Amino acid sequence: MMKKIAIIGGGIIGMTLANYLDTDKFDISLFDDEKNQATKASAGIISPWLSKRRNKKWYQLAKDGAAFFEKMKNDFELTEDVYEKCGTLFLRQKSDLIDLEKLAIERKKEAPEMGEIKRLSEEETVALFPLLKPRESLYLSGGARLDGKAYLSSLKKRAQKRGVKFYSERATIARALDKWQVIHEGVTEVVDDLVLCPGPALKELLESIGTQVDVKPQKGQLISFQTDFETKNWPVLFLEGAADIIPFQNGQVLLGATHENEEGWDLSESQEAFESLTEGVKSYLSDTKLIDFPYHYRVGTRAYSSDFSPFFGPHPDFSSLAFASALGSSGLTTGPYIAYLLAQYFNHPEISWDSSNYQKDIKNYINIEKTSN
Repeated sequence: MMKKIAIIGGGIIGMTLANYLDTDKFDISLFDDEKNQATKASAGIISPWLSKRRNKKWYQLAKDGAAFFEKMKNDFELTEDVYEKCGTLFLRQKSDLIDLEKLAIERKKEAPEMGEIKRLSEEETVALFPLLKPRESLYLSGGARLDGKAYLSSLKKRAQKRGVKFYSERATIARALDKWQVIHEGVTEVVDDLVLCPGPALKELLESIGTQVDVKPQKGQLISFQTDFETKNWPVLFLEGAADIIPFQNGQVLLGATHENEEGWDLSESQEAFESLTEGVKSYLSDTKLIDFPYHYRVGTRAYSSDFSPFFGPHPDFSSLAFASALGSSGLTTGPYIAYLLAQYFNHPEISWDSSNYQKDIKNYINIEKTSN
């Protein structure tokens, strides 16, 4: 018998999940009021391999998430305006480049998708990214870029063809015996299974069933410039102590992003963000014409936890309820793979859930005060 499953949250996790759930087993509904969404405002660098974060479980998740993109590209037939392997360029001091190259060589043993590792001369660096002042760099051919807004648009069309029902509405939840109620616009839907992936709004949803969760909102701003540069073959660029530069096709160049923990749900654009993002990159550019082109802001609200680690999986008290949140600024790298793991949990309930390679016990992030009958 086909079961009903509801997804609350249509960002990168929810939309990917809607496309990986088995439509022979599930009648799928997705709810999202499309406010404050981080994915729609984001553009990501898929290149986690040289991160200096000490959290080994996070790195394993990010590494496997990056590797997963090739499967997902084929599964969803992603076009180059959505996802493209373009290479990653790291600009550092010469001594730091030596250490970074050693780290890359070591980590490539378990991450062959990193591709070619190459130290570039000043001339080679400028040839790859013509806006830069001459300086040496480190290049990884496996790095990629993802446009969050284009990704959501592409996957929504695919999900609609699969029969997924979409509701652009805010939804709340309640327990109904051994099932779940999803309440939206005065209508109550009863479903067998429920997945919550609405970013920091997860806190309010879980409170309604007596579960406190460690998640907070973080404002992120990107600046998108529309240039007349030939950007199609430019790599994404990691700068030391400055905003990252993410070029897309058709002359679009993004700068970002901010991490504003005190701004919460505020989606207003700020001149301070423009100045902080552009000021840092000026010293790297041979021609600051970039920041004179027409631009617009992309503003969204990420979720993060106290230890800046994501958490995901089934609720300890309810196997029919799963959730995911606190992806932070690495959500475009880790989100699709998390969604895939959650899809496997529901598609194959005979297989025991085990995410210990990727996170601490989910109980570290929640406090169950009571349960509803």
